[in-house]
Amino acid sequence: MVKRDPISKKVRALSPSGIRKYFDIIAGMDDVISLGVGEPDFVTPWHICEAGIWALEKGDTAYTSNYGIIELREEIARYLEARYGLSYDPKTEILVTVGVSEGLDLSIRAITDPGDEIIIPEPTYVSYKACTVLAGGVDVPIPSSADKNFEMRASEIEKRITRRTKAILLGYPNNPTGAIMERDELSKIAKLAQKHDLTVISDEVYERLTYGTEHASIVPLPGMRDRSILLGGFSKSYAMTGWRIGYAASNADMIEAMMKIHQYTMLCASVIAQRAALEALRNGEPQVQEMLADYDKRRRVIVKGLNQIGLACFEPRGAFYAFPSIKKTGMSSDEFAEKLLREKKVVVIPGSAFGKCGEGHIRCCYATSMAEIEEALERIESFVKKHRS
Repeated sequence: MVKRDPISKKVRALSPSGIRKYFDIIAGMDDVISLGVGEPDFVTPWHICEAGIWALEKGDTAYTSNYGIIELREEIARYLEARYGLSYDPKTEILVTVGVSEGLDLSIRAITDPGDEIIIPEPTYVSYKACTVLAGGVDVPIPSSADKNFEMRASEIEKRITRRTKAILLGYPNNPTGAIMERDELSKIAKLAQKHDLTVISDEVYERLTYGTEHASIVPLPGMRDRSILLGGFSKSYAMTGWRIGYAASNADMIEAMMKIHQYTMLCASVIAQRAALEALRNGEPQVQEMLADYDKRRRVIVKGLNQIGLACFEPRGAFYAFPSIKKTGMSSDEFAEKLLREKKVVVIPGSAFGKCGEGHIRCCYATSMAEIEEALERIESFVKKHRS
C-alpha cells in the first residue's frame, strides 16, 4: 500500500512565520514588554465602534455584495480622489476585503500562473513570499540596506527582470524597516513596469503613518493607474486591526478577477466592520492625527535610545517600527531576540524573519506606551552591556 502525505508539498515546505514563535515562548511569562506585535496600542475610537454597534442593534447583519457595501466603496473612491487625484468607479473598480492581508492574497492569486516571478522588496513583510509561493509563483527578493535607506532601487529591480517576471510588489511605508519611497525612485520603477509590461501591487496599509514627509504612491504616476493594484486599509491608521477590513482599487478587469476569488472564499467582508470603516473615513481624521503625533514622539525616543545603547538605528520615516543593527553584539538575530526575551523579558522580532538581508537586525515596534518603551530600552541596554563584556 502506497503511503501518501495528506499535506500539500507547497504547504509542507512553507516555513512558519518567524514572528509567531515568540508569542508561543511568552505564553505564561510575567512582566514581559512586547515590542513585537505590529498593532496599535490604541483602542478603536468610540464613534467608530458605535457605528458597528448600531449595525448590530438595527439588525444590519446580513451578507453584502461581494464587492462590499456601495456607501463604503463610494467613500473610498472619494478618499482616493482627494488624496491622490485618482478616479475610481466605486461600482467596478473598488473591492472591500477582509483586511489588507486578504487583498494581498487576492492580488497575487489573480495575476499569478505557475512559475511566474513576483519581485519583492527585502526586508519584507512575512506574507509577501508566502502568498507568492502558495499561488504557484516564485518570489524574487530585492535586497536593501540602511546605507541606502532601505529603499527598493529600480537599478536592482532591472537586474532581476526575466521573461517570467509578472509583477513588482511594493510595501511602503515598510514593515519591518519603517522606510519610505521617494517619488524620484518610484518614477524610475514606474518606467520599468511600463517598459516590461509589469503589474505593480502597492501595499499602502501604513500610508497615513509618515513623519515629516508625505507618503508617495506609485499609482498616481503617469501610466500607472491601470497597471497597479492599490491596497489600503483601516487596521493601522484607525486602530482597527481586529475588525479585519481593507480594500483594493484597480481597473475593472483586475478587480473582477480578484472578486472571483473573493466570492468563492470569503464571500464578503463583515457588514459590521464595513459600517465601522465607513464612519472611520467620514469622521475619523482627528483621531488619526492624534495617534500619528503620539507615534512620532515614541519614534524619536526609541531611535535615540537604541543609538545611545550602541545599536545603530536607521531613522524610520513611516509605519511604527525601528530596525536597529545588532551586528556589533556578535549574535545572530535569532540568538539576540531569544536571549533578550529569556533574560530581560523584552520581545523583539529577529530581522531574519523578514528575509535574508534582515539578518543582523531586530524589529522593534513602538506602538506601545512611552513608559514601556523607556523600560524596554533600559532592559536592552543592560542586556547589551552584559553580553559586551
